[in-house]
Formats: sequence, structure tokens, C-alpha cells
Amino acid sequence: MPPRRRFAQLLLAAGILGVVTAPPPAHADPSGPTGHRVPLRVATYNIHAGAGQDNVFDPRRTAAAIRALDADVIGLQEVDVHWGARSEWRDLADELAAALGMRVYFAPIYSLEPAEPGKPRREFGVAVLSRFPILSAENHEITRLSTQDPHPAPAPAPGFAEVVVRARGIPVHIYSTHLDYRPDPSVRRAQVADTRRIMAEDCDRRHGRCPQQVLVGDFNAEPDAPELAPLWERLTDAEPSSDGLTFPAQDPVKRIDYVTVSQGIRMRGAEVAETLASDHRPLVTDLLVRRRR
Repeated sequence: MPPRRRFAQLLLAAGILGVVTAPPPAHADPSGPTGHRVPLRVATYNIHAGAGQDNVFDPRRTAAAIRALDADVIGLQEVDVHWGARSEWRDLADELAAALGMRVYFAPIYSLEPAEPGKPRREFGVAVLSRFPILSAENHEITRLSTQDPHPAPAPAPGFAEVVVRARGIPVHIYSTHLDYRPDPSVRRAQVADTRRIMAEDCDRRHGRCPQQVLVGDFNAEPDAPELAPLWERLTDAEPSSDGLTFPAQDPVKRIDYVTVSQGIRMRGAEVAETLASDHRPLVTDLLVRRRR
């Protein structure tokens, strides 16, 4: 059994849903500068299942676009793992991790029976790539309106990834999400409430302390959307210096992709990368996280 699958089974046995991949030992935790804060470069990218704005499937182009971001941690959305013909039944989570020399945690939104007996399950979801060690990972449920059910109703479903990475010795909670795309904001409103609840559960309420948290993803709503307003009560939006528009990749008109941070994390800058490797543009941010005292 490949090392990834053995490690994944250990995590599953511990009650953690999804898949985590560890790279060879050469990708050790990089050393950082001394002082009270250290840099962390975080990005978010909806990869459109490996297809570009031209709808041509080209995972090498996707990997090149991610590599150009030079990010320590990247939250991915619309990730296919043996999903279907559109991505040649390939495991994009593993392939991108291998191409970039990074660790990966994949959190499926859908995990369906294989198209043929004996084949891998058909999965689609979100992922987190990391240069740093992944200490733990979990696939949380939030409210969803299924695209696979002909008569969907809002219900809890997986696909909200949380990983704790050790960034230069500092544990940081990274969450990757993909909110509902429909014009009706009601499902997104419920998803925002679920997100706030899950992130709050990581806090020590007795002592009033929370870990350093970074929420990234495709929110499918612009910053002033009423359904996103509750997020801004506890999180800060990494606003790019330019207009920050991310969708569509060709001549974008909307800002719907975000990196947001909890109190205590400082932002040094954010920018949108100009690439047509997906139908979205990626957003990359430079952060400063606190060292533990």
C-alpha cells in the first residue's frame, strides 16, 4: 500500500475524514527568522478541476500557476480525485502535491461509488497544500445544497477542510472552503454560520484564547454581500492593493476569492495573480504570525 494511503488510513482510524500526503524528508520545516513574528505566505485558488479559462484540461499548467505564487500554504477548491472524464479520472490532489513537492490534505464534498467495479471512488472537493508539516486535519460538515441530488434540500455535508500546519515551529489553523454558488444567498448564510461555529470550537473559551486562524476559499459572494457580514466580525479580509477582482480569470468583474485572518495575524500585502490556468485568478497574501511565548 502506498505511504499516502497508509497515513490516510491512520488518520481515518482517528476519526479524521479526507486524505493527507507527506512528501519525502527533504521537504523539512524551513527555518525562519528570530523575533516575535514570522512570515507566512498563503494563497487561495479555485483550480476548475485542472481546466483553464479555455476549458482545456492541463494539470501541468495548473501546477505551474501554483508554483509561481511561491506560497507556503495554498487552499484549493474544485479538486477532482478520480471524479470523471473531464479530469481524465486522475487524482489531482496527489498529482499537484507531487509536482510541487508539498504535503496535501484532500477533503471531499462528494464521495461516490466508482464508475466501474474495482475502480477508486469518485471524489470532488477542496484541498490544502503545505510546505510545512501537517499536524492534524479534519473534514468538517457545513450546510450544502447538493449538485448530485435532483431534488436537493439544505443538509449538513462534508467539504470544509481544516489543517493545522507547523509553520516554522508555530501551529496555524488553515481552513479551505467553497461556498454555494447560487444567486439565493440563504445557503451561503447558513454556511457562514456553520463556519463561525466550527472556528469558534477551536478556541479555549475558559481562557478566552483562540489559535491563529486563516480562512481561505471561493465564497461566491462579493465583500459587501450581507451574508458574509458575520465573518467580518471576527476575521479580517486581505484586501489586495489593486481592485482584487478574481472572476472570471479573463477580464474579471468580481472579487469572490478570499484570504481572511483572525485577530493577531498581521497582513503585509495581498495580490491577485494574472493567469488563465483556471476560470478564477488566485489570490496570494503575505502574513506575519506570532511566535508562542
